[in-house]
Amino acid sequence: MALLALAHDLAADMIEVATVDHGLRPEAGEECALVERVCQERKIPCRILTVTVEEGNVQARARAARYAALGEWAVQRELAAVATAHHADDQAETLLMRLNRGSGLAGLAGIRPSTRIDGCPVPVIRPLLGFRKQELRQIVERLDMPFIEDPSNRNEDYDRVRIRKALAGADWIDPLALSRSAAYLEEAERALQTIAVQLWEAKAEVEGDRVLVPITDLLDTDARLIARAIAVFGRKVSHGEIMGFLKAGERRANIAGVLIDRQSQVWVCTPEPQRRN
Repeated sequence: MALLALAHDLAADMIEVATVDHGLRPEAGEECALVERVCQERKIPCRILTVTVEEGNVQARARAARYAALGEWAVQRELAAVATAHHADDQAETLLMRLNRGSGLAGLAGIRPSTRIDGCPVPVIRPLLGFRKQELRQIVERLDMPFIEDPSNRNEDYDRVRIRKALAGADWIDPLALSRSAAYLEEAERALQTIAVQLWEAKAEVEGDRVLVPITDLLDTDARLIARAIAVFGRKVSHGEIMGFLKAGERRANIAGVLIDRQSQVWVCTPEPQRRN
């Protein structure tokens, strides 16, 4: 609600609202209807999007379905971006979760202020990352706007909820400071990605079913170049998987169905041959 209120105050004629019903809780329909009523009071166009969440990792599947639906809606409405209400406390939780999982630099960059998400055709922006949750709650309360607490935020089956509870009991941890650290890590990630892009444009060679990328002095850069070469063949692989191969010091590997072969000063990447029956 805080994002809705602030956006309406700053750009009333330029925004629209969508709220997503994942169909996971019986109360969700009523909650979406509440958002719709608040928008009607402010004469803001609002759409309730209903999605189906596939079985498996519920949070991950719900997120994918949500952003796909929001992206499709934004394109239909000719909107430039989708804005979400992620705040500094969300960022702190994300950083700690990923530290706990041993994530690499890209993961430790946390929630990006602006990013692209698979399945969502428009940019996703997070304009509230500099705000604490309590600050946003105070805005809503002062405006006497109704709001609902998602009960899943209290479900300790989820890592994020357990970390949120631990953060609440650790008053010596400053979520704003953690959020700033995530921003610095994002800058480092973007710098490394820029180096890899420049090397690709200057030295990578695509020759039919072969892609040649230079071998550098940095494993991280090599991993990014190899990942892009693999993507040329329509395959996708994690940065960590390629880094594991490089750190092992092997000269050859089959990664995501692409043969990686170290030859002189280049990595030669070719699709694996089709197997004969």
